[in-house]
Amino acid sequence: MYVVIFRAQIRELDGQYSTTAARMRELALTEFGCLAFHTVSEGQEEIALSYWPDEASIQAWKNHPEHLLAQQLGRDRWYASYRVEVAQITRQYAAKIS
Repeated sequence: MYVVIFRAQIRELDGQYSTTAARMRELALTEFGCLAFHTVSEGQEEIALSYWPDEASIQAWKNHPEHLLAQQLGRDRWYASYRVEVAQITRQYAAKIS
């Protein structure tokens, strides 16, 4: 399993951002095999974590026409800067605490 870590410095978000972000999340989860997608914002920082079964799924998602347009809008309008990291998860565990 892989995780894509997207970190951004927010310039300004608008109504189109919310609609676009929801659509991108939906596409990733329903059409590209994304296993989970979580986004948090605090102040001017945003972090999104998306989990994927393989690198081919990540590449297909990255190159999808709607996602390419969203990336361009992010660079032009919404973000002052961003960084993307892709990491392979080699171990995971969980515990249920009663």
